Amino acid sequence: MPKMKSHTGMGKRVKVTGKGKIVAQQAGLRHNLEKKPSTQTRRLTGTVELAKAETKRIKKLLGR
Repeated sequence: MPKMKSHTGMGKRVKVTGKGKIVAQQAGLRHNLEKKPSTQTRRLTGTVELAKAETKRIKKLLGR
């Protein structure tokens, strides 16, 4: 049986914390920023912990 390969694209997008939580950048901060209010763009900065429903799927992609 061959080894499981981790999904390299997902590895670049998320980070696993020491306690095993998945942290990622929020969506909506790549383009059309002139249309969005500055309050919204400030709120979207930084990383956030992802929802529990997504964690299982992402950990499987990362081979954890």
